[in-house]
Amino acid sequence: MNSNRVNGTIDDVVGSAKRKVGNLTGNTPLQVKGAVQQVKGKLQNAVGKVQDTVDGANRQANSPQNRRP
Repeated sequence: MNSNRVNGTIDDVVGSAKRKVGNLTGNTPLQVKGAVQQVKGKLQNAVGKVQDTVDGANRQANSPQNRRP
């Protein structure tokens, strides 16, 4: 797991919490900030998943078992 996935998950959770607190208190700016942070986190997590997939494919392609003589 790379840093984009970790940071993305953190932003997603914190953004969700901000959005919920904003909903409970009627604080529209906090709701919006939370929603934006949550979307940012989801996107960053998705980028991290792609990076992990590419890294895994590269490791597999470069493993000694897959090299041609």
